Amino acid sequence: MRYMKKVIRIMAFVLASILPTMAQTVDNRMNRIELCKQNYRTLFGGEALTGQGTDPEMMDILQKFIFGEVFQTGDLTLRQREMITCITLATMQTLPQLKAHAGAALNVGVTPEELREVMYLTAPFIGFPKMLNAVGVVNEVFQERGIFLPLKKQGVVTESNRHETGKKIQNKLYPGGIASAMEGLPGDMGKDVEQFLTDYFFGEIYSRGALDLQTRELLGYCVLATLEADSQLHSHYHGNINVGNTPEMLTAAVIQCLPYIGFPSAIKALGIIRKEYASPVPAEKNVVRLSKIIVEPSQLDAYNVFLKEEIEASMRLELGVLTLYAAAEKDAPHRVTILEIYADRSAYESHLKTPHFQKYKQGTLSMVRNLELVDVNPLIPGLKIK
Repeated sequence: MRYMKKVIRIMAFVLASILPTMAQTVDNRMNRIELCKQNYRTLFGGEALTGQGTDPEMMDILQKFIFGEVFQTGDLTLRQREMITCITLATMQTLPQLKAHAGAALNVGVTPEELREVMYLTAPFIGFPKMLNAVGVVNEVFQERGIFLPLKKQGVVTESNRHETGKKIQNKLYPGGIASAMEGLPGDMGKDVEQFLTDYFFGEIYSRGALDLQTRELLGYCVLATLEADSQLHSHYHGNINVGNTPEMLTAAVIQCLPYIGFPSAIKALGIIRKEYASPVPAEKNVVRLSKIIVEPSQLDAYNVFLKEEIEASMRLELGVLTLYAAAEKDAPHRVTILEIYADRSAYESHLKTPHFQKYKQGTLSMVRNLELVDVNPLIPGLKIK
């Protein structure tokens, strides 16, 4: 029940972040407008909210929502947001918008090789003809910017090792494989399809350079959300987790797709994330540790501010953070002990990469005299603090 309540809190936070309400204050609206203008200028080099053109009212709504609200939901970089946007538009074959965002992606630091790989990645999902349409549009942007074609090759497999390479990637994403998925097809041709997946999808496409496996799997999830491919969204959720992407990152990625694919498709994908998210992790996989901290007494008040902010953000935003319970000794309040419980090792490692933890870590470096991390085994695994 406590686990489900946390899921509900996080989903409420997500929805509150993306849905404008009548209760917004003037200050919030101003923040939205200023952020919209800033992001638009960074991405496209022009000015947003000009009130010009044939449909100034709708452009005003569109720009404020996308660049002022969606762009501040979740912890994604501008590079990640533009790669997500480009692969979504390529999947939908909305080519004029793809051309604009291909330029924006280059403007925020996506390399030509990365952008090309984003386009190539769509081939197994939407087929070669649509992929080539998207590649053609992106190549136009490259040529307009004086980027010489063809770009540097990124393929790494040969005819002799494509199967072995694909199998290795496949097993990393989906331990145990997907051999049973195609069983029972007439003519025993399911084995052919399974081999296509291994050799072509994972061996030739997922192994390519410029994009790492985490990025490819995250972008693949955005394609599946756009296509409303329900069963694959379930399996690729676990593929993302297995290569180090967090549920929070997946949620933010789908929300980044939302303005382009619409609420019905996005909510369907978010519902699948929520369902997978809510599946409890066995208590035996929990990571439990005690952090014993000695704080410089003169810095104690400032340290406690950092600690309180970090714990509240972690408990609110990270489902994998089950407990962060901090206590100070009565007679020596500068001696702090934190009971930390994480759902599993992946949740712990993801926690260390979050902006709120990094802010706490960097902000308190000079305040901490000593830090001792003690890994412990709970005597009663799964016991909850009431």
